[in-house]
Amino acid sequence: MHIDWNAFTPGTALAGGIMIGLAAVLFARVAGRIAGISGIVGGLMRPRAHDIGWRVAFIAGLVGVPLAWRLSGRAWPFELDASGATLVVAGLLVGWGTRLGSGCTSGHGVCGLARRSPRSLAATLVFMAGGFATVLVVRHAWP
Repeated sequence: MHIDWNAFTPGTALAGGIMIGLAAVLFARVAGRIAGISGIVGGLMRPRAHDIGWRVAFIAGLVGVPLAWRLSGRAWPFELDASGATLVVAGLLVGWGTRLGSGCTSGHGVCGLARRSPRSLAATLVFMAGGFATVLVVRHAWP
């Protein structure tokens, strides 16, 4: 494994983390909700009339901002080395994992840890261990 230290940008990473944290706090204060993506999307699977608008707006923002960035003519800041099939399988596994863990990394890792939830701490530790193990197997142990 090679780390390109010249491309390491702790300032922008810190700024991004602060913006995510502030957005989660604002969402909790204004809407009284946890900014957990799996819960927001899951709520659209069993919609309630008073609940649909803000969920659609939240997801539209998640999808729309990267599209607007791309349409502005700027290059994507990353490269993806996966096939469409790999992405579909990965997405299904993540969805299954969020059901098993009763939430996702944004709900548990950002919002739950900020609330000092023991359940969110356990879930986040499992998410991270699973991610580490997956990278170890796929990048280093798999031919």
